[in-house]
Formats: sequence, structure tokens, C-alpha cells
Amino acid sequence: MTHRPIALLFGVHAHQPAGNFDSVMEEAHLRCYRMFLQTVERYPDFRFSVHFSGWLLDWLIEHYPEDMARLAMMTRRGQVEWFGSGDCEPVLAAIPQRDRISQIRTLSDKIERVFGQRPKGAWLTERVWESVVVPSLADCGIEYVAVDDYHFLCAGESADRLDGHFTTEEDGRRLDLFPISEQARYRLPFSPAEEAIEWLEEQARAGRRAAVYFDDIEKFGIWPETYHWVYEQGWLTRFIEGVLGSPLIKTGSYAEFHATQPTRGIVYLPTTSYIEMNEWTLPAPAARAYHALLDQEKQADRFETRKSFLRGGMWRNFFMRYAESNWMHKRMLDASRRFADLPLTQRTLQMQEMLHRTQANDAYWHGLFGGLYLPHLRRAIWNNLLALESAIAAVSPRPPFERVDLDCDGHDELFLRSDTLQAVARADGDAALIEFSSFPLAHNFVDTLRRYDEGYHDKLREARSGDNAQHNGIASAHDRIAFRHAIHPDDATPDSRARAMFVDCWHPAKNSPQPLCDYREVSPATFSTAIGGGQLTKSYYVSGGRLLVRYQAQGATGQLKIQLNAAMPSCDGYLGRYVLENGSIPGGFGDPLKLASLQRLQLDDGVLGGSLLIEISQPVSLTAKAHQTVSQSEAGFEKIMQAVELNFSWPLDGTAQELSFVLKAHRQPA
Repeated sequence: MTHRPIALLFGVHAHQPAGNFDSVMEEAHLRCYRMFLQTVERYPDFRFSVHFSGWLLDWLIEHYPEDMARLAMMTRRGQVEWFGSGDCEPVLAAIPQRDRISQIRTLSDKIERVFGQRPKGAWLTERVWESVVVPSLADCGIEYVAVDDYHFLCAGESADRLDGHFTTEEDGRRLDLFPISEQARYRLPFSPAEEAIEWLEEQARAGRRAAVYFDDIEKFGIWPETYHWVYEQGWLTRFIEGVLGSPLIKTGSYAEFHATQPTRGIVYLPTTSYIEMNEWTLPAPAARAYHALLDQEKQADRFETRKSFLRGGMWRNFFMRYAESNWMHKRMLDASRRFADLPLTQRTLQMQEMLHRTQANDAYWHGLFGGLYLPHLRRAIWNNLLALESAIAAVSPRPPFERVDLDCDGHDELFLRSDTLQAVARADGDAALIEFSSFPLAHNFVDTLRRYDEGYHDKLREARSGDNAQHNGIASAHDRIAFRHAIHPDDATPDSRARAMFVDCWHPAKNSPQPLCDYREVSPATFSTAIGGGQLTKSYYVSGGRLLVRYQAQGATGQLKIQLNAAMPSCDGYLGRYVLENGSIPGGFGDPLKLASLQRLQLDDGVLGGSLLIEISQPVSLTAKAHQTVSQSEAGFEKIMQAVELNFSWPLDGTAQELSFVLKAHRQPA
């Protein structure tokens, strides 16, 4: 019996987060992107699709033009089909319609200008599907996208039909959808090349029209063990030669398949992402329950037939899970609105590029990958956001005081501004600063992250040594348990309060400490609470380059502990240091610091190119240490410094007393 060859629609997605370190980018290119391109270049008949995020593409064109010329040559000879998307890799569903269109068109224009091909297909960031994206994609000339076959199973489609494209519509626009094979994703490149070829041939013998593969190119060289496996042991070469040598497999482009094969019919997909992401979106208690349910179904050998009904959460849940992510997102949306409100003559391409970079997905979420837990990725969002706001303010100034519940948490935020500073106090029980930003430095000194309870922290207690081999191949990062740092279970103890500035705790003379979390606003940016039979008032003022925070106490005896969490880009690196009022340097930000008395402390940061100066109206004691979190990544569990935790202690004697802090941000001399 003669079998029709199966069309192998092979696509790879390449992305690095905006703001990633050059050293990381270089390693990714040398160990993955260059190696992959050099390998496939030798086989002109091996046709494949690529998606490079725009920010990465710009970086590669600047730093490795010869490899981009190689990719352009393969495009010209018809070997490569380009996929588009948002230029800075946003989750399209999480940004406004106007920004979806500008992001998609920017990347499509770039690809057409550099490589001579305008994309008809698009990659969806993290395969996050919401039907709201259909009109934006269609209006930008995108005809089809690739999402997981899991999306289709959740819509009730039969797995037997997932060998071609389907059609959906929204608001009068149509878009076709290709189902990415989960079985292919798990096999390539983790199982031996010969087994992968055999599986593809089995699919052909079963009469399937296409095997749809589109996944991270970083699995071909960057993920643990993959460089040795894919290149040094020749997996990719053997796979390509096996595909080209098989009469049952034919490589092709999505565009060709789409043009020659009819749609499988109409489909309406639910809001979802890939199955691992749906678990990561859940808060820890729900994630544990969900994971237990999945394990139960796997042990009962029911998982494959029921997984489409075990959907977990949705991507936007990250804004619910992490207050820091939600704050960045709502600040980004506000900046987008203000940019859109400018007259066209006042908008610039530089402003639009900064806006696009504030929408890069990586810093807004967390799962197997660091994302939100990586300070340099969050910092890239804040750098661009504050630079954009400075540019907008130059043509459309903002008022010195605003009140709005921007993050939809039920509490107003109070914005206090000057030309150079912005302080944001939340009118809740803590009455703390959730943002303290310097516009000249384009830095938010409260860009930190509290310790959260994460479902995967259970692995800290369960981890054990063993062979992680999968089949006869290598283990996917999803299946590995490794440790990049020595981690104690106490390192993952969740915080009970937000990591902010001017978070207060009352230590009575004889009783246990009492967190001050019942402040009430008595006038704009002034808050009051009862302590020890007396009263404490806290007020915020911004003027010029100074933030003034004034405490006034009456009738209380004990110690007031005032905590400032300061995000310093050097973290525990050698470019960050404390400087005392006498000019001495007691250590770096990663070192513990204890002083019986001080009135002036400067935090110098070479990465920031600036410093934070704290001046206090009278001597207080200080203890300082690094605030660290524990997170997982594809390389293993790691501890990451998020901020400097500064704890000031002010003794109260029952009389009327006052203590003031002045904070100033300075740029270092060139």
C-alpha cells in the first residue's frame, strides 16, 4: 500500500527578553542560533519556518550580521518562511488593540525590509489565545497562527482531525489556526532522531496530512544538555537527513500548505495557553490542588482522555497573583493611553518604541522560567516606562498630585510628582510607598518583589538525586530538578506584607511587635494610626529632587521600626556599595550591615550610574541585609537578590517627637 507523505511543518521561535544581558545573548547565539542556522544551511531541501522577536532581531543584525545574511540567503532561495508577531514579544491579549496593531506592523515591516518577505503567519507569545486578538492580526495581513493542539482539544475537537488548519472569526474578521502537536514538541529534540523519524512515518501511514511543529529554538542548544545532544552528538543533522531520506515525510511551508489544503472547518477556541502555563498561572494553593489532580489522573491512566477538561488558569491570572506585575501592567496601560492621547504631530517613533518595550511579556509572568523574578527584566520595563513618561511630560505635563485606583485593588494610589521624581503612596492600611521613581535615572527604587508561596517550592523538600533520562534521549527542562544555589527551606518563607518603602512595625516596650497596617488617611498623603495608647502620623511630600517623609509621634513608648526596600540594579554584585557619612565603605549591598547610630546613608550603584541618598533628621540605628527570593528556572532552583532591606529603629519616649527622612536620587558624574 502506497502512503501519501506527511507534510512536516517545522517552525522554530527565537526570543530573548528586552533588557537581557549581552553575555546571555551572545551565548544564546553562539550555542544555538548560529549553530542551528549553520546546520540547516547545508540542507537547502529542508524547509522550515522561523519567528524572531523584533528586539532580538535588531540585536542580531547589529552584532552578528553575517549570520543574518545567512538567514536572508536561505529566505531568498525559498527554504525559510517568516512568521511575524508583536515586535517586542507582548502577550497580544494583554495590550490595547491600537498597540497590537502597531506592534505587529512594526515587526512585519522590519522582516520585509531586511529579509524581503512579509509574514502571512504569526507566532502567538506563549501561545496565549484569546479571541480578542483576531481582528488585530487580520487587520495587519496575518492569515494564520499556530497554537497548541491542546487548545483544540479544550474546544472538543477530536485529536484525529488535528492534522491541518481550522478557521475562526471575531468581529467580522477571519483567521486560520494550525494545531501544534504536543507529541512532536515533547519528542523534538529530546528523543533520539531515529525515534522521531519513525514517529513521523507512523503518522504518515495513519493517513495524517501534516505534522505541525513550532517551538522554542532555545531547546536546540540552550536548554540543559541540549548543546551536546543536538550538535556535538549530531541530533539535528541526523534528524534532517532522516527527514530528507524518508519517502513518507516531506518538508514544506505553512504558507504552501495553507494555500493548497482546505480548512478543516470552523472552530472557536477557549481562552487558554499550553498546559504547563495553565498550571503556572494558578496561586500556590490552587496550583497544588491542580497538580494533585493531574497526578491522580495520570496514575489512573486517564490523563490523556481527560486533560482537555483539566484546564487550570489563564495567563492574565499573573496580574492577580503578583501585585508587582499588576502594578507594572496598569502603569503601562496608563502610559499607552497618554501616548495615544497626544496629537499625531507630537508622537515620535522613539516614544512608540519605548512603549512597545514596556509591553515585552517576560517580566510580567513566572513559571519554569524566571521572568518576573529576574530584576534586570523588570528594570527594562521600568527604564522604558519612565523614559516614555518623561518624553510625554515634555509636551503634555502631568499635575503634581493625582489620586486614582490605577491597579484596581480597591485602594487609591496617591501620585506625588516633581520634574525629576515621582512617589506613589497607596492609601491602604500600610500607607507605604509602592513606587519611588527618578526620571533622570529612569529607575524605580521600589521595583522589587516579595517572597511568594510557589507550588514548586514543595520540590525543595522532595528533591532527590536520580537519573532524569527520558526514553533513550535527554530530559526536558520541565522534568529536571536541579539546584544552582544552596537553598534552605526557610529561604522560601513567604512575606506577610508587601515589599515597599516606609513599611512600619511598632515594638512596644514589653509586648510583642505589632505591624502597623491600619493607617487611615487624614489629609492628602498624610496618614495616622494609634500606637501604644498614643498616635503616629506619617506624611509624604515631593519637591524638586527631594522626597520628604515625616513621622510625628505622641504618647507612645517603645521602638518604631521603619523598613525601606530599595531596588538597586547592582544587587549583590561588586558595583554596589554603602557609603557612610564619613566617606567610609562598610560593604556591598549583599553584605549584612548593622550600625548603632547614623543620620546619612548613600547607596552607590555603578550599574545604575547613580545613587540613592538617605538623610535622617536625628540619629537612628540601622540593620540592613539582602532581600532574596527562591525561584525555579530551566537551569534549576536559584536564589536571587531583589532589594536591599533597610530597617531603621526610632526610640519613642512618650513625648511629642518627630523624625524625617529625605531621599534624593543622583546621577554619578561621567
